[in-house]
Amino acid sequence: MSKIQLLAAKISESLKDRGETISVAESSSGGLVSAALLEVPGASAYFMGGAVVYTRPAKIELLGISEADLDEFRSASEPHAMILAKAVRARLNTDWGLAETGAAGPGGNRYGDDAGHVCVAIAGPIELVRTIETGVSDRSRNMELFTEEALSLAVETLKSS
Repeated sequence: MSKIQLLAAKISESLKDRGETISVAESSSGGLVSAALLEVPGASAYFMGGAVVYTRPAKIELLGISEADLDEFRSASEPHAMILAKAVRARLNTDWGLAETGAAGPGGNRYGDDAGHVCVAIAGPIELVRTIETGVSDRSRNMELFTEEALSLAVETLKSS
């Protein structure tokens, strides 16, 4: 079992035991966070949906985030990740919203972040956000690492709540 599969299984078990739900807003991981959670049998008990919100129009249309909220904080930042987590949670009416935004590579983003920069956030009864720098420029590898980081944050948060 891969690390991603193990983390997703832990989230599944915890959410099912608690009778709670989760939704996902992701960008640079390209849907891998949602795919990992959906791979676990019984996902319909806790996974309410997800959106790959790679662009500004997707964030507005799919998550209902206002232009003003998007203008307040740049993408690939901790406040932006939290906006995504809160928005997907509210949009799908879940107990938890999990989000990721970053620069997968092979180059950095227009904000000056290097490839491998990611911010992950979870919103629910507890809110946490963190930034990770993988030091990797490989796009596919970063997408996997970003997925691991988002899932790890969810496992950590669910343990402490």
